[in-house]
Parts: sequence; structure tokens; C-alpha cells
Amino acid sequence: MRCINNAQGPLLNPASQGSISIDFPIFHTTHFPNLRTSLTPAMKILTVNFLTCAVKACKSSPASFPLHFRDAELEQADMEYNPVFLRNILPRIEWEALKVTATELGFTSLPPEKPDISPVGGGGGDVAGGVGGEAAMEEEEEEAREKVLRDLHKLLLETQVREGKMVCGNCGHEYRIKEGIANFLLPNHLV
Repeated sequence: MRCINNAQGPLLNPASQGSISIDFPIFHTTHFPNLRTSLTPAMKILTVNFLTCAVKACKSSPASFPLHFRDAELEQADMEYNPVFLRNILPRIEWEALKVTATELGFTSLPPEKPDISPVGGGGGDVAGGVGGEAAMEEEEEEAREKVLRDLHKLLLETQVREGKMVCGNCGHEYRIKEGIANFLLPNHLV
């Protein structure tokens, strides 16, 4: 089987008789500096905060969210720190569910309340006549917010699940995670 690659997009493989296979050109990191060379997928902890049990009987049960990890094999993957993304995603995160997930995985440093990570001194008031102590206090607050953002980045984006299971707290159904991909296909009797 040979496919000619002219780097213009997905290509049809002419050698496949009766079925169509699509080959994607290989991108070089010189053209795409943000492209990771590792193509092994892994489920980010952030993803779990948006998942619930797919079993029909669990749709109305609050116990079906969050899904609970069992036998989870975690790995840390370095990612570029993006505070803007974190500030934008934080309002969408269900904080109580994230605390449950983090505690189950051994991350106990999450604050009990969802943090306010909006920038200090959001451009509102006049700081010109302020006391030197206020500026130092604002700087300390900004450093504390930055630390919270970096901790959230590490938990939500850099911590990934390679293998394991997610279990519904309502029905007990297990969703296997293999090579970083969760299988949400249900048997017919549960659909």
C-alpha cells in the first residue's frame, strides 16, 4: 500500500480496494512549534468535570455526577501555562465535584471554596493616592492568585489518566479508560 503525500490535507489511499482509507500528512514541528511529538492520548482531569453517567436510569439522579475514579493510573504531562484559559474555564467548573475527584486522586490542596482568580486591581479605581502598604497587599494577593492558578493548571490540565475506570455513584456502571480514552458505549440493556 503506497500513498502519495503532497502535504495538502487528508489523502485517499489509492491501494485500498472496495473501502476508503484516509491518510493524514505528517506535520513537522518546524511548521507547528506548539505541536507535541507524543501522540499518545490521555484523559485530562478537567474532562471528568463535564461527564455524567450515560445510563438512562441515571439521567435524573444527582449521584451520577461526578463519576468516581477507580484503579486510576495517572501521569503528569508538561503543558504550556495558560492563565487566560484557566480564568475563562473556572466559572464553568462544578467546584464540589472537582473537590471530590481531586480528593479521590490524592490532591488535597484545593481550597474549600471556588477561588476568585480575577486579576487584582481590575482597572477600576484610582491608585495614585494609595498607601505603600496597599500596593504590597495587592502584590501578595496577586501572588496568591497566581499560585492557585498554577495549582489548578497542574491538576486540571497536566494531570492525565492513562488507565483505570470511572464508576457511576448511582448505578455502579464502570466506564473503562484504556490508553487515555474512556469507553462510554453502553450495552443495549442499559441504553
